[in-house]
Amino acid sequence: YELMRGGRARWKIENETFNTLKNQGYHFGHNYGLGKKNLSVVFVMLMMLAFLVDQTQQLCCPLFRATWHKMGSKRELWDRMRSLFRDFAFKSMRMLYEALFYGMKFQPPIILYDDD
Repeated sequence: YELMRGGRARWKIENETFNTLKNQGYHFGHNYGLGKKNLSVVFVMLMMLAFLVDQTQQLCCPLFRATWHKMGSKRELWDRMRSLFRDFAFKSMRMLYEALFYGMKFQPPIILYDDD
């Protein structure tokens, strides 16, 4: 009976982890078996490291949890984070999460035209 419960618990943990990696913005799929030499292994290890950091944030950072809740899904959170990373430099992850949670005020752009 104990062996069965242990096996089911392990299956549940593995299934939930791979489901998260495949369907919640990590883009983990079968294509990671097609790399040259150790490239695919490196990508998988980096993805697992990112997943570990995310799990730690979920457990320990109330601002991360509040921002995630406000965004509605991890996929939306990651998309918003990527868009801010493209356009702005943040001094810390806290600043990034605060920008996502509280919002940012933007100045209108100054457009310079040639006089030609």
